[in-house]
Amino acid sequence: MAGVHIQDLDIVLGGNTILKSMNLDVQDGEFLVLLGPSGCGKSTLLHSIAGFYEVANGNIRIGETDVTWADPKDRGIGMVFQSYALYPTMNVERNMSFGLRVAGVARDEIGRRVDRAARMLHLTELLKRRPAQLSGGQRQRVAIGRAVVRDSQVYLFDEPLSNLDAKLRSELRRELKQLHQTLGATMVYVTHDQVEAMTLADRIAVMKGGVIQQIGTPDEIYIRPQTLFVAGFLGSPTMNMLQGRLAPCDGAPHFECPALSTGIGTYPFVGEAPSSRDVVLGVRPEQLRIGPAVDPQTPYAACVSIVEPLGPQKIVWVDCKGTTVSAIVDDQWKGAPGDAVAFGFDPARASIFDAATEARL
Repeated sequence: MAGVHIQDLDIVLGGNTILKSMNLDVQDGEFLVLLGPSGCGKSTLLHSIAGFYEVANGNIRIGETDVTWADPKDRGIGMVFQSYALYPTMNVERNMSFGLRVAGVARDEIGRRVDRAARMLHLTELLKRRPAQLSGGQRQRVAIGRAVVRDSQVYLFDEPLSNLDAKLRSELRRELKQLHQTLGATMVYVTHDQVEAMTLADRIAVMKGGVIQQIGTPDEIYIRPQTLFVAGFLGSPTMNMLQGRLAPCDGAPHFECPALSTGIGTYPFVGEAPSSRDVVLGVRPEQLRIGPAVDPQTPYAACVSIVEPLGPQKIVWVDCKGTTVSAIVDDQWKGAPGDAVAFGFDPARASIFDAATEARL
């Protein structure tokens, strides 16, 4: 296996610079997810690694080999696309082995690789079927198997689960995670689905406008987002964002906004606590406490606006002086729209961002 190393990469398409001075290191055996909204450049980056786009500047290495100008077939990669791209007249076995047969691999070796991939992906009983006789999830397994049989150094996945329903996506996520553990291969995976990113990745690279905003483990990205964009992109419901002002009060930092006023002396600032400035305070819904009455744990009075039951939990939206925030509570919580409640949160678990730069403070 091998890592992927990108240095000062520029990609220009149709006169537009999509990636500018991109730097990225994917470690040997790592499962890295490129996460971001449509148009952020994540698929362009993946396709650049695959060799589908001409590089305007910079270089790409797979392992110790510079593949910047190598043809896709010479890069030692296996690629899985969003569309299955299976040959309709070939059965599963021949679809999986097609690339090997074209490359002149010995028949016995082809049989060994196909059998191994079929067992890993639960396709052994389906080898003689054609694509039309398969479900969407089975077809995507075949597409993954076609990449696996190549025994590649690096596997690239371009939103492979986006065409599947929620149940199939969940099943294939588990199988992809198991596949990575079995192969121990380097995998780079593109998605706009934060659930896929959080459940699959060793590390996540969150992208916006062709720039990596933050790269880290799922916990690092979720718990300590480094920019306002990253904070808002991950989480469902999204992080509660309160626009206000940070100012010292009795020698300790204090946050004020129309909905509330609170000391934040326990907040872990990146550096020294800044002086007065406009900030955005972010609190995850699961970090918000909802109580029946105002007390030290829930010091802010509010009114329930909406309750969304989700089975094992509920999302409760409350209004506080014209500001709406959401909280995640368990399924035993009792309440209805119009009820008077109170809420609170632990400032030590919050996130504070500079309103001008949107960087974490």
